[in-house]
Amino acid sequence: MTTLTRRAALGAAAVAASLAMSNGAQAQGYPNKPITMMVAFAAGGPTDVIARIVSEHMSKTLGQQIIIENVAGAGGTTTTARVAAAAPDGYTLIMGQMGTHAAAPALYPNLRYNPVTDFTPIGVAGITPIVIVTKKDFPANNLREFVAYVKANPDKVNQAHAGIGSTAFTTCVLLKAQMGVQKLNAVAYRGTGPALNDLVGGQVDFMCDQVTNLTPQITAGNVKAMGIATPARLAVLPNVPTTTEGGMPDYQISGWNAIFGPKGLPADIQARLVDALDKALEDPATNKRLADLGTVIPNKTERAPAGLAAILARDLALLDKPLRETGAVGQ
Repeated sequence: MTTLTRRAALGAAAVAASLAMSNGAQAQGYPNKPITMMVAFAAGGPTDVIARIVSEHMSKTLGQQIIIENVAGAGGTTTTARVAAAAPDGYTLIMGQMGTHAAAPALYPNLRYNPVTDFTPIGVAGITPIVIVTKKDFPANNLREFVAYVKANPDKVNQAHAGIGSTAFTTCVLLKAQMGVQKLNAVAYRGTGPALNDLVGGQVDFMCDQVTNLTPQITAGNVKAMGIATPARLAVLPNVPTTTEGGMPDYQISGWNAIFGPKGLPADIQARLVDALDKALEDPATNKRLADLGTVIPNKTERAPAGLAAILARDLALLDKPLRETGAVGQ
C-alpha cells in the first residue's frame, strides 16, 4: 500500500468512526426537542384519535412532547411520502394505517414511496374492527336487509369514504365486491370525521369505518350499525351483530394504526420509540381509553416491529387484486 493510499484509508476510517460516534451520541441524547407525529387525515378520525391517545403517554416516557400534525389529501399518500423522505432522526413519525401502507400501492401507480422499504416500523398502536353503518333513517335494520336494499337500489345509495386509499374506502371496496355490487355513488371526503358528520346529518347513506370512530355515534343512536366484521361481538358494542350473524361470514376485516419512522432510523432511537409505545399500551388508563372505543390492543409480539411487518405483508397481498379491479386509481 502506498503512503497516499494508506493516508486515504486512515482518513476514511477516521470519518467512519466520527460518524458512528456522532450517531451514537445523537441516539443517546434522543429526544432533546419535540417530536412531530404526522396524521394523514383530518382531525377527529380514528387514526387521529388513536394517535392522540397513544402519543400523550409516549410523550411522558420520552420526556418530550409529541405534536400531532394533520395534513389530509390523496388518501393520505402525500403526507406519507413526506415522512418517507424526512430525515431519519426520530423527530418525524407517522401514524400510518391500512390505507396509507397496504392499499396505496394497488391504487396509486405513481406512488412516491414503498411502504415496506421506505420506513422503519415502530409498532402497531391498535387494531380497529370495521363496522358497516348507515344513517339512522336508512330503510334497513340489519345486514341482510341492507344488502338486499343496496343490490336493488344501487343508483339511489350514496356511500361516504375518507378518500381513495383510506381504510373507509378500502374496506367498502371489499364489502361491495362480496355483495356483488361494484357501482355505487361514492362521496369522497378529506377524512373520516367529515364523512361521519354528513352520515349523522343524513346527507349520505352508509359507510364502512373503524369501530374507534363509530362507537360514540352508535351508542348515541346517531347512526345504525348493520354489522361488525369480527368473529365475535365486541364487549363495547354488545348489541351489534357480527357480519357472520348477518349472512356475510367472509366479510372479516379490521383496520390498524401503526407508527413508522423514515428508513434508516438508528436502532437505538427505534428501540426508544418501541419502548415508549409498549409502555403506553400497557398503561391501564391508556389501554382503557382505547378499549372503550372498541380498539383491540395487540399483544407485545403482535405490535412489535416484526409483527407490524407481518401485518403489512399480509394486507398488501390481501388487498392488491380487489383494489386494482375497482378501477378507482389515484394519480
